[in-house]
Amino acid sequence: MIDAAGLRVMRAIADEGSFTAAAGALGYTQPAISQMVRRLEQRTGTALVERVGRNVRLTEAGRVLARHAGPVLAALDAAEEEVAAIAGLRSGRVRIMAFPSASATLVPRALALVKARFPDVSISFTEAEPPQSIAALRAGECDLAIAFAYEGTDLARGEEDLDAFVITPLLDDEVRLAVPRTHRVADQETVHLADLRDEPWIAGCPRCRGHLLQLADAAGFRPDVAYETEDYVAVMGLVAEGLGVALIPDLILRTVHHPDVVALRMEPASRRTITAMTTPDLRRVPAVGAALDALIESAGSQPRTPTTRMAEPAWSI
Repeated sequence: MIDAAGLRVMRAIADEGSFTAAAGALGYTQPAISQMVRRLEQRTGTALVERVGRNVRLTEAGRVLARHAGPVLAALDAAEEEVAAIAGLRSGRVRIMAFPSASATLVPRALALVKARFPDVSISFTEAEPPQSIAALRAGECDLAIAFAYEGTDLARGEEDLDAFVITPLLDDEVRLAVPRTHRVADQETVHLADLRDEPWIAGCPRCRGHLLQLADAAGFRPDVAYETEDYVAVMGLVAEGLGVALIPDLILRTVHHPDVVALRMEPASRRTITAMTTPDLRRVPAVGAALDALIESAGSQPRTPTTRMAEPAWSI
């Protein structure tokens, strides 16, 4: 195997014309240069230098190595500089995959933090619900996946082995009951889910629909799902028009409001856990670590979950 040190020696011999001069140029001793040449000749299986009195000249094979040494060593130097830039957060790229409500809340703040602290680090993100985002992380299609799981379920819904990942909890997100402001229960502090057994329901993503069915089953009824949409702006519009009621997590309610919708606490209470996932090797990449730290900070800056019925929103959709 031809190594970088051997190439540097061959180039120095070509430039200086002797072992002694090459040793001086590289900062080695003359015996060290001789030993490196012998080792390289053993590896290539041919003579690389020809001794002429006190000087040496390269054989044809030696000239080939010396000719290729320049571009090869330049490429190695460039690679070392690029890796050093990544390690020093002067460069780097992080691919984040997040579900929509995290994309609207946790991700923007995290992106701003990374940009302010490490302006040369590039971060991109794509929206995807778990378990698709977890599968993408396993396939190497992203570096950080932001996922969620409702109480009583796992992140991958049994579809993925999670032992290969580093899982960092970001926050616990309470689920609310969204009803029209004119609804009969709109003035209550807490609503029992079973009290709405006869209402039409609006369901969201597959995982969210599954959660609704699970809660309703525990409350002793099967919900009449009249409308299905993953767009929570549309959910709010449907609720506001009295077309149904819906379950909406707090993280969504921090960005999506409607003046004619009230979000109430539920009995029994329901929460989902939001986490950031990566692999042990990626966790050691400085840019990925910086992005994860920013996500943790962003989650910590999110407003606390209210302990009572939500007040009139300050703005609306």
